[in-house]
Amino acid sequence: MSDEWKAPEKADSSDDKSWKLLEKTLLASVQEQRRARRWGIFFKLLTFVWLIGMLALFSPLMDMEKSATRGAHYTALIEVRGVIADKEPASADNIVSSLRAAFEDPKVKGVVLRINSPGGSPVQSGYVYDEIRRLRGLHPDIKLYAVISDLGASGAYYIASAADQIYADKASLVGSIGVTAAGYGFVGTMEKLGVERRTYTSGEHKSFLDPFQPQKADETAFWQGVLDTTHRQFIASVKQGRGDRLKDKEHPELFSGLVWSGEQALPLGLIDGLGSASLVARDVIGEKELVDFTVEESPFDRFSKKLGASVAEKLALYMGFQGPTLR
Repeated sequence: MSDEWKAPEKADSSDDKSWKLLEKTLLASVQEQRRARRWGIFFKLLTFVWLIGMLALFSPLMDMEKSATRGAHYTALIEVRGVIADKEPASADNIVSSLRAAFEDPKVKGVVLRINSPGGSPVQSGYVYDEIRRLRGLHPDIKLYAVISDLGASGAYYIASAADQIYADKASLVGSIGVTAAGYGFVGTMEKLGVERRTYTSGEHKSFLDPFQPQKADETAFWQGVLDTTHRQFIASVKQGRGDRLKDKEHPELFSGLVWSGEQALPLGLIDGLGSASLVARDVIGEKELVDFTVEESPFDRFSKKLGASVAEKLALYMGFQGPTLR
């Protein structure tokens, strides 16, 4: 009996040794992969730091090279693209910084503000409008021309109206001198779903814009008054900027929020002529060379963001995420 039980014990011992050997082999393989991964990350970071250093080193040199190739005099170009809002490329901070740099450059003979924007914040637009008029007063010899490409509407036209003159293409969309605030009302939907809205506030009208509560006549009238006040401010600024050129007495619909093509806008006094930025620089200012003064992200910043996004994507995939969850 004892001999019959010893054979399985030897077999078990042999199996244990095999498993231990396999376990050591697997652990060694995992450790080697981890070591290789660490070295891979190290060399990637080292390459990243080197590239960042080279980009930071050569960016000023590239700017110097561009400056060296510029003529004795030139026209400053400033782009206003997209929605005019805080933290956007067309924010007041960016546009104002560009304007100040252009007006303070002794080689600048004129400024072209090239606009392609649907508008945006009245506050941001107002900041830019005021700064344009201030700079024009400080530098009367430097004229500023707004040139509308595809679209110069609402807050974008607000800004343009501060210029000495406005130009556009015959097919550009110009105007939209109005104020809007939109939302949705979900009261009927909630009633159908049997959902009850519970809101706790301190202040009688604190939640007056809540889309889940019925509108009240007095609150609607109040909000309309806010919009009307902003509209009056917009109209006053446009009239101040355009002066007698604006044919608003014959065409009161100019302030109704409508838009017109450049060809239609010309006889209405919304613009002063038809033409592009290059035409204005060449034929109006007299300096055909356009130098871009638009404040933008540096190549260093753009590279860093792209690289950061790439690293984040790889990290997400490594951790098992298949794609973004926010839309």
